[in-house]
Amino acid sequence: MDSKDALELLLEGNRRYVDNKRTYPNQSQTTRHELRKGQTPHTVILGCSDSRVPPEHVFDHGFGDLFVIRVAGNVVDDIVLGSIEYAVEHLGAGLLMVLGHSDCGAVQAARSYHSLGGHLPSIAEAIKEAVSSVAGRFGDLNSVVRAHARITAGYLRGSLPVLAPKVESGGLVVVSGFFDFDSGLVELLDYDG
Repeated sequence: MDSKDALELLLEGNRRYVDNKRTYPNQSQTTRHELRKGQTPHTVILGCSDSRVPPEHVFDHGFGDLFVIRVAGNVVDDIVLGSIEYAVEHLGAGLLMVLGHSDCGAVQAARSYHSLGGHLPSIAEAIKEAVSSVAGRFGDLNSVVRAHARITAGYLRGSLPVLAPKVESGGLVVVSGFFDFDSGLVELLDYDG
């Protein structure tokens, strides 16, 4: 599927979600059985693991439509990057969305880096560039979330050896988005297609 068509499907699904007119596509038993033969998701979503932001619901999509990778703060490490590369290289996904959301706890934690214990500093480390980039607006958590989604999308656009050549050839479009809890809308932060 063309990346513009995939993006339009996502945004149409989000409008249905916001309007409470979901169609629950591709969620039948028949679809589930057909997908045993293989999957061809049109979009990869790198989203936060926050339980309140399930991409399949937010975009009104079903089985086989989205390749979803969820990790606190939608951060990227080698395992996440390998998962994205697999979906793009082997499953043919032509759209990748980095999806941040309002009031993200991981981003909030990154802003209080000094008080984190356990393995949480590794997540904060991956978000610190966004925290620094909006230092003048430090009190605005959602500005940091948006910045982090944009920065992550930019990083993925340039990722070698798999993603950057796909972006350059037009085989992959990478965008960032922001899900707002209050409205339910996904705001498209950047799109160069």
